[in-house]
Amino acid sequence: MKGSKARILEHLRTHDGITSMAAFKLFGETRLAARISELRDMGYAIETMMMESENRYGDVTRYAFYVLKGEPNNGK
Repeated sequence: MKGSKARILEHLRTHDGITSMAAFKLFGETRLAARISELRDMGYAIETMMMESENRYGDVTRYAFYVLKGEPNNGK
């Protein structure tokens, strides 16, 4: 594995989780959900937690926070 998918996986392994905004700022990744889907297809257990916060206009917005819960079981 290489590229942004590898960087996102390493970030998930070493941090509490990642949001699309963080993925864009850190790695220039604009399609985090697609990379997460690819990692899930590879066997990684990644949980999606929907979060809420207020934006600069006072509106409540929702966003996904992805957390790595488990590595693939290659001994199937």
